[in-house]
Amino acid sequence: MNGPYKPGTPCWIDLMVPDQQAAIDFYSDLFGWQGEIGPPEQGGYSVCSLKGKPVAGIMKAMNPDGSVPDPMPPTVWTTYLSTDGLDTAVRAATDAGGRVLAGPMDVMDLGRMAVAADPTGAVFGLWEPGSFDGAGIVNEHGALTWNELSTGDTGAAAAFYSAVLPVSTAASEMEGASDYTEFLVGGRAVAGMMDLGKLPPGTPPNWLPYFHVDDVDTIQAAATRAGADVLAPAFDMVAGRMAVLADPQGAPFAVITANVGQQPA
Repeated sequence: MNGPYKPGTPCWIDLMVPDQQAAIDFYSDLFGWQGEIGPPEQGGYSVCSLKGKPVAGIMKAMNPDGSVPDPMPPTVWTTYLSTDGLDTAVRAATDAGGRVLAGPMDVMDLGRMAVAADPTGAVFGLWEPGSFDGAGIVNEHGALTWNELSTGDTGAAAAFYSAVLPVSTAASEMEGASDYTEFLVGGRAVAGMMDLGKLPPGTPPNWLPYFHVDDVDTIQAAATRAGADVLAPAFDMVAGRMAVLADPQGAPFAVITANVGQQPA
């Protein structure tokens, strides 16, 4: 990736965990990332890299004052959507029924961010780039390739995100996936959405990151050896072969080997 992401496009993901070093080690071993705990002035935030380019963030779960949260927040990946006007997007999110959970705030000269929940309960981030655009490598082994919203009300979610960002929604054009919704920016699919009813009962609304891998079955086996859980064993579907896993601290993520011509992002 060279240059900023178009507004409305997923541009970054990060993970907040109880054991930061363990998470860095897990994903580094699984995907070939490089990362280390960041300096105190950055709150220890780790920007993990792949082939020398930023690929994802990992941070220790803590309160703004540095204390340990009680109770501990859910261990999940947060998907950040790019915006060229954070304050406007935050106001629009509030007006459209969303809840602002953090921010807006400056992140040094890197950019500005906020974290919000949409009206269906799914948490997401907003990122207005400064000197940092987001992921510098995508669609390669070990890198982000897709982001997917699962929600109990796809109509309400579509209306919300279209009110906050310059995105539209449409049924997927992939053969056999007419019940799958795509988020479009400038006519290009940048993310997906599915009905929560297709997932196990009790699954909360969420944004799920997909990582491209060269061999799903090999990655699934390696992840389980490292302590991960398998939420959906490797299976073939219209876009390719994929699996849904949860890392040793409980954060869900998907891995996929996309069919040629069907890679989502």
